Amino acid sequence: MFSKILIANRGEIAVRIIKTARKMGIQTALVHSDADTGSLAWEMADETIHIGPSPAAQSYLIQDKIVDAVRRSGAEAVHPGFGFLSENPVFARRLEAEGITFIGPNPYAIEAMGDKITSKKFAAEAGVSTVPGHMGLIETTDHAVEIARQIGYPVMIKASAGGGGKGIRVAHSDDDMAEGFAAVKAEALTAFGDDRVFLEKFIVNPRHIEIQVLGDKHGNIVSLFDRECSIQRRNQKVIEEAPSPLLDDATRKAMGDQAIALARAVNYDSAGTVEFVAGQDRSFFFLEMNTRLQVEHPVTELITGVDLVEQMIRSAAGEKLAFGQDDLKINGWAIESRIYAEDPYRGFLPSIGRLVRYETAEEGEHHSPIGPYVVRNDSGVREGDEISMFYDPMISKLCAWAPTRAGAVEGMARALEDTHLNGVGHNVPFLAAVMDQERFRSGNLSTSYIVDEFPDGFHGVPAGPLQRDVLVASAVAMHEILSEQAGDPSNRTDWVVMIDREPIGVSLSYDDDEALTLELAGEDRALRLSEIDWRPGQAQFRAVLDDAPFTAEVRRVADGFEIRSRATKARVRVLTPRLAELFARLPEKVAADTSKLVLSPMPGLVVAIAVSPGQEVKTGETVAIIEAMKMQNILKAERDGVVKAVSAAAGDPVAADDVLVEFE
Repeated sequence: MFSKILIANRGEIAVRIIKTARKMGIQTALVHSDADTGSLAWEMADETIHIGPSPAAQSYLIQDKIVDAVRRSGAEAVHPGFGFLSENPVFARRLEAEGITFIGPNPYAIEAMGDKITSKKFAAEAGVSTVPGHMGLIETTDHAVEIARQIGYPVMIKASAGGGGKGIRVAHSDDDMAEGFAAVKAEALTAFGDDRVFLEKFIVNPRHIEIQVLGDKHGNIVSLFDRECSIQRRNQKVIEEAPSPLLDDATRKAMGDQAIALARAVNYDSAGTVEFVAGQDRSFFFLEMNTRLQVEHPVTELITGVDLVEQMIRSAAGEKLAFGQDDLKINGWAIESRIYAEDPYRGFLPSIGRLVRYETAEEGEHHSPIGPYVVRNDSGVREGDEISMFYDPMISKLCAWAPTRAGAVEGMARALEDTHLNGVGHNVPFLAAVMDQERFRSGNLSTSYIVDEFPDGFHGVPAGPLQRDVLVASAVAMHEILSEQAGDPSNRTDWVVMIDREPIGVSLSYDDDEALTLELAGEDRALRLSEIDWRPGQAQFRAVLDDAPFTAEVRRVADGFEIRSRATKARVRVLTPRLAELFARLPEKVAADTSKLVLSPMPGLVVAIAVSPGQEVKTGETVAIIEAMKMQNILKAERDGVVKAVSAAAGDPVAADDVLVEFE
């Protein structure tokens, strides 16, 4: 076994590898860029080696720097994590030539499966079901349009060297293909240094299901069952679970058998994932094989009890698998929510800045009203850390395990309630909204789920009966605590709670257990709030409402509170009946008119400004392109008009809401 390994990665996955290495008694050396100096992984590693500036192309992607770091550290092996050089066969071969062990599959398997075009050919030869498409190289946009017409729209445009949801577009027309083909080539070149693109038929209303495989260097290969990854946004996975709620035992076995057959065809060793697109009728077709550890590997670990990072290290060291297929069983259900620094209220645009607050559910066993659940949180940041524009905006992977899917969903919902972030935009409210949706709870999923359920984007969720009760009870309890602290002598028991502008009359009383009872005017019912855990200044309000524990995110504002309960956020005021009557007469504030301005939706770099002063622009025409966190975002005109002024140029850094273009 190795005495020291080098981790050629950063963030959450570096932390994850360090934890397993510690458990195995293996020392770790970590490479890091300028931006990652002082990070959580940097702090945890036994040794750190600086390899260059923050952009990955100047640090994590330079093989010479990684090999030099191995030599300097005395490490015997390299774990590449995911992304960066993890699926680069040239890098794996170079390590092999240098006498350094690559903790991953052999270079031949990486080359055969890591290239999306070649992997399709191997899959077909191995008898694996494949999606119709064009695997040859495509040189021009006109050629891409011609092929797309032959395949039949809709067509998926994919980077051959792609991964992580980047370098992918769906084209529904010739115009989509013309624009998407150029965009995918540009993204692929930036992210992977390889602009080759291929096309394949897009399956309507599909599900994304993958099989985890694991092999050793002695010809043993097993399947660790399936994961459902259908909840995606822009082809980036957002919520994953294991196992899939779609599959029956027969389909699960068939997919597992095909995944093993494909892995065996390339003498696969180490951890890998065979991805399939599945129809709602359980038909399935091979998409690609990821020859590395997947971001979503924790859900597989939670249902199988197998540490995949440990198995990768043992396989690389030449050990045989200590178990066979018959030893593996599915135990319970696990769900993973990817918490990103992105603002769902602004079209999920990346958000950078400092994590002023970062609180999350305590790891370990908990209890919900429907049973026990276990929380796991894989994170690469801590409170006070900076979310950089140079890398993916992932903050953590929050996981919940329970004996049943319903228990795992409820456990995840509660874990999200207990997560509080401040300083950057984040997608926790959106994730909570999905957990509460009846469609998700029923398991009726597809890769178009987010588009179907949130066609106009995410704007929060109106307060339902439960959230309404939480908002009322939390606001009244906080108001009482603040009044007591201020020495309020009124002892008033009748109040009006205003949720935004909706008035709700309440009458208060306390019982012998110091629980607060709120009688709701005109509703012939009362709420009982007990075990209140909040003091002024705290960002989370915890209590038990009618025997159900909850956590709400709270903030004091000038005339009340801003409260978020799961996906519902509202301004809540506790007023006397007279003040409530006067408040109802106040006019609503009108939002400022920004219809003549094109604003930068995020911090980033200007790639191009496509218009100039005096130019006539039609609705839908490209105005500017902004790049942030390795993704290019095309800004289009939302109205016809004439450009009055341009306030930015290619190469300029911009902040969110900076004016780029102004129309007359």
